[in-house]
Amino acid sequence: MRALLLIDIQNDFCPSGALAVPLGDEVVAVANRLMASGLPAIATQDWHPRDHGSFAANHHGAQPFTTAQLAGLPQVLWPVHCVQGTPGAAFHPQLDQGRISAIFPKGEDPTIDSYSGFFDNGRRRATGLDGHLRRHGFHELLVLGLATDYCVKATVLDALALGYAVQLIVDGCRSVELTPGDGARARDAMRTAGARETTSAELLAQG
Repeated sequence: MRALLLIDIQNDFCPSGALAVPLGDEVVAVANRLMASGLPAIATQDWHPRDHGSFAANHHGAQPFTTAQLAGLPQVLWPVHCVQGTPGAAFHPQLDQGRISAIFPKGEDPTIDSYSGFFDNGRRRATGLDGHLRRHGFHELLVLGLATDYCVKATVLDALALGYAVQLIVDGCRSVELTPGDGARARDAMRTAGARETTSAELLAQG
């Protein structure tokens, strides 16, 4: 069986959000069309405590989008975003949340970031997503969301490493592009690891 995996379609990653991904809200309609076709949908959600170590504001004198070390790993320091219980952490209001069967929060540990929907960045703790997928018999993931060059990429690479077949829905993803070309490089990395690329139109045409 296959599942639609929606990555972090949250207000803070959409226009006017604290960490807005250019045109990030355009993925909402793609997600809704695919969910309406009957594909079972599961979502991930950035869910940070306010004291999260990935926030530049929690490092004296640091500026957003610079790099530091967190839990022994290189870490981009982000603007404060997706703080637990805030409007910015909520899913986009036009996302059809009633069709989402399960939600997996990530990034709850203030000492390490978590781009992937499966593990933190050090692969020290699992979110429970893998166990959920296996219990329900899902072996193929159709992935879309925000952002291509960070959380989508990390989730896809982990899914492939765990043995899932993965299709990346390219019209359902948008990139941060801190460095021009990051989105294209992320797609290259996912394809090289074994992901197939598709579009929502192609999936809907399959019925």
